[in-house]
Amino acid sequence: CLRTTAPESSGGGVHAPVQMPLTSVQSLLAGSTPSKVDPVVEAFNKNSRSAKFSAKEDINEKQQEIVVNACSAALVQEALNTMPDSYLADSGALVVRSGAKTGRSPKDKRVVAEPGSEDNVWWGRVNIKMTEPAFMINRERAIDYLNTRKSVYVIDGYAGWDPAYRVRVRVVCALAYHALFMRNMLVMPEELPEDEREEGDFVPDFTILNAGGFPANRYVEGMTSSCSVDLHLGRMEMVILGTQYAGEMKKGILTLVMYTMPLAKQLPLHSSANEDADGNVTLFFGLSGTGKTTLSADPRRNLIGDDEHVWTDRGVFNVEGGCYAKCVGLSAEKEPEIFGAVRFGSVLENVIMDLDARSVDYDDISVTENTRCAYPLSYIPNAKSPAVGGHPKNVVLLTCDGYGVLPPISKLTPDQVIYHFIAGYTSKMAGTEEGITKPVAAFSACYGEPFLVWHPIKYGTMLAERLKQHGANAWLLNTGWVGGAAKGRRCPLQYTRAIVDAIHAGELANAHCDTEPFFGLKYPTKVKGVPDSLLNPAASWESQADFEATSKELAALFNKNFEQYLGDVPEAVAQQGPGQTKMAYPAAAGSNN
Repeated sequence: CLRTTAPESSGGGVHAPVQMPLTSVQSLLAGSTPSKVDPVVEAFNKNSRSAKFSAKEDINEKQQEIVVNACSAALVQEALNTMPDSYLADSGALVVRSGAKTGRSPKDKRVVAEPGSEDNVWWGRVNIKMTEPAFMINRERAIDYLNTRKSVYVIDGYAGWDPAYRVRVRVVCALAYHALFMRNMLVMPEELPEDEREEGDFVPDFTILNAGGFPANRYVEGMTSSCSVDLHLGRMEMVILGTQYAGEMKKGILTLVMYTMPLAKQLPLHSSANEDADGNVTLFFGLSGTGKTTLSADPRRNLIGDDEHVWTDRGVFNVEGGCYAKCVGLSAEKEPEIFGAVRFGSVLENVIMDLDARSVDYDDISVTENTRCAYPLSYIPNAKSPAVGGHPKNVVLLTCDGYGVLPPISKLTPDQVIYHFIAGYTSKMAGTEEGITKPVAAFSACYGEPFLVWHPIKYGTMLAERLKQHGANAWLLNTGWVGGAAKGRRCPLQYTRAIVDAIHAGELANAHCDTEPFFGLKYPTKVKGVPDSLLNPAASWESQADFEATSKELAALFNKNFEQYLGDVPEAVAQQGPGQTKMAYPAAAGSNN
């Protein structure tokens, strides 16, 4: 189960999980040299007295344990032995804290400007340029830190279930909990069909060096804090400093896929996916907190994945081998599949637990609202393996409307789906990023702007082509507020599920619809199991005047946001933005006008 600096053995047969020789990991931890020197100088240095004496320096005498591809049980034990704030919950899950950072740090993300990718990257606030020397300093800093640890953990796995597009990933980290997290999130070799398992040495395509327990040096060019999450597309490496939030590793792989898949003419998506017994696939697009994980974990459908997918010429495949579900308010009644996945081998992050009873209080968000659980895909009873499916029949764009003015469900035209996909309206939910403590209206291109590498138009164009080719129905599903942010409430999950059920049953494809006047969205007037008044957002407001004012406010934000894309999208798509009100919104009886 553990592979350390002890002599290597051949392992358990041709289909055992593929192990990388420890010497390769040791070579990685040896660091790199800034530049090559003249061969004569190199030969002189090699045989010099200083080289002879330096060979006996303390730093080269370290007896470091390198733990390679440990099983889940061993990593749980390592975490309990080495991390003071780690415990086993009564469910068997490992409970850990991620330190000061309890969410991603998007302002500290950097992408190296290097010749092979520089002309393709959408530079700006999402992809902040980093120089090659700055990256190498951070890389050496990470390696130096890892070399000071008593133990270093290595996980080798894959990103992607489709063998045609699979990426070999190596994670080198200082915390056993990070290793267990990535063991859950990657596709592990033993999970693959036997005829797809590789023999011989594991040679990574992409390497993550996680030294999150050590800060970045603020004097390094481009550093604005002690945290830095750096991606080098030329070296195919990621370096993490100054944050122990495990989600940075997961989203780093999504960012990588967001770049590499369009190069292969395939469409990467920040989405969940499931399918029915007949193989009809539904994609759910959305940011954290919009319901991707919850809605895709449907006991009547097979789960393909909850967050990261690629739509290829052959269908869709999951990038990940696990799920990273939000835990706030988690219960067996509301989300039985996810609740049941919280067991031995899972990682519970930043939750509050009674240390005597070892029971977790999922309603306690005193540490963060972004409490999480990472578990293997196989922990969901109806998860599909291999996690691949056909071309989608339904595409659902999820938004969490904090303003409370969008209909709970709208049927989109082909032009509308591209408009709303590129606009990516949602509300950032508390805790998913540092500093976010209440819902904030935001536009996130392609429902995944923090992870985009190419310009959003590239992804939008690819989606339009696939929708046209395969004729999928498209929907805008609002899982956010009804009745306004101040006096309203979030749309009850039971009604959201009923709407999704009606989509899957085909009941809404030809349903009678009204058109709301501010965004031009067509919404059905009846859905089985959902109050009629809920389908018309105006009916949930106490004041019609307040509703109209709020709708116009959000419409103005839509138009302002989309100005940046007007020169790049077809006119028919640009015209799907909100216009002037031309009709009265059907209001609830007795409302205050």
